[in-house]
Amino acid sequence: MSDEQQQTPAAPAPAVPAGPRPEPIRFFGTTWVAHDGGYALRRVALAAGSLGAAFTSAYLLRLAYEGLEIGNVGPFLSISVVVLFAIASAIAFAKTWESFGSRPRPSSDEAALKGLKTIGFIGSLIAYFLRCLSEAPGEKLRRTEYERARAEYERRRSSRTGNPAARRPKRRK
Repeated sequence: MSDEQQQTPAAPAPAVPAGPRPEPIRFFGTTWVAHDGGYALRRVALAAGSLGAAFTSAYLLRLAYEGLEIGNVGPFLSISVVVLFAIASAIAFAKTWESFGSRPRPSSDEAALKGLKTIGFIGSLIAYFLRCLSEAPGEKLRRTEYERARAEYERRRSSRTGNPAARRPKRRK
């Protein structure tokens, strides 16, 4: 063994906090718990990014619509495309906004709406932008679940007294 290996003490293992751990949020990790680690900067950056992506996407859709006009496909198809994207964006906005406040049910129709939400991606981007103005998307739901889990953990921890193995067995009548 070299002298360097003998002189370096073993680093202590990091302490693992007891109790439930917060669920990480995409792009935020667990910084939403204490609003630390660049939380505000991340919210601003994600809000600006989602709004920029929505504007860019709307511009690309406008170019596609102009391509339909140049191709002279007729008014029915042109209007149908606009209406399709408007309805899909409205549904995607509503479903995305709803997903920030509650977990999807196991038998939900989310899988069936995946294609529609993909077509209406501008609505999802706008919902993400609006939610980033007030909090991290999904923060309120996760905070409620985390605080409930912490309270339950504290309640269970405080009700424990002594060694459970040393307790007397219950008498049978």
